[in-house]
Amino acid sequence: MTETATDQPVVPGTAATPRGRRARGQARAYNREKQRSTLLTVMLWICALYFVLPIVWLFIASTKSNADLFSTFGFAFGRTFDLFTNIGAVFTAQNGIYVHWAINTLVYALVSAIGASLLATMAGYAFAKYRFPGAILMFSVVLGAIMIPLTALALPTYLMFSQLGITNTPAAVIVPSLVSPFGVFLMRVYAADAIPDSMIEAGRVDGAGEFRIFWQVGLRLLGPGIVTVFLFALVGTWNNYFLPLIMLNSSDLYPLTVGLAQQQATSAAGGGSQALFSVVITGSLVSIIPLVIAFLFLQRYWTTGLASGSVKE
Repeated sequence: MTETATDQPVVPGTAATPRGRRARGQARAYNREKQRSTLLTVMLWICALYFVLPIVWLFIASTKSNADLFSTFGFAFGRTFDLFTNIGAVFTAQNGIYVHWAINTLVYALVSAIGASLLATMAGYAFAKYRFPGAILMFSVVLGAIMIPLTALALPTYLMFSQLGITNTPAAVIVPSLVSPFGVFLMRVYAADAIPDSMIEAGRVDGAGEFRIFWQVGLRLLGPGIVTVFLFALVGTWNNYFLPLIMLNSSDLYPLTVGLAQQQATSAAGGGSQALFSVVITGSLVSIIPLVIAFLFLQRYWTTGLASGSVKE
């Protein structure tokens, strides 16, 4: 007959106590205060200031006159608030050529972003869902192209386009921007998980062709990836300076980056040249507004897709 020692005293901290069981088999409660890292917080604040301070300086400088730009501290407002005066000068200087440059930039960026997104999506989908001879070699070439800086390709591209006779045309800016190796890589990785192979097989069983499966099934599932590539291509073409500089000779074809740089050179030339420092700075502030609007409008599709892809069934 077995006796149970129920009357023996229990030593605190042993396995028989709740504290002992919690120490041996249960995790500690999450303490939010203890999980904070001072070093990480400081680094995040430094990164935030690195990105925010130039925008703050640009806004403050846009409120100053030419005289206040050189007589006041960079992050201090001037004696007068000339933001709206400077904005008016931006759209009226040199017979309103800023509007023409803005239209050129919008056309270059939209056409390039749409084309780059479509080509990258088609290529990424093909690399992810089809097996064909040379696929590994071709994708390796795409990965290698990511490592090549665009400035290194600018001169060979100019020589090739010069032989074709398409320099100083919008095509000289748009065609090179249609190629996005990073977009192809991104869409290949995204399509591999976003589109189940069973769905493609089901479409084939129902009699749908490959193009119909891609247009009616693949594009809908690849929406967040397409938006990501579109944003990268849009920002890259909008901010591109070196390629339009060497490709375009006519000021009527300039984008905002090259046009504002020409105005800056005119202001810095001296010798009686027109002082356009406030116009250039305010024009730079106005030029980033469309990018901010595009990001705020498209980020909901971006974040929604990333969140939905984080849950596995």
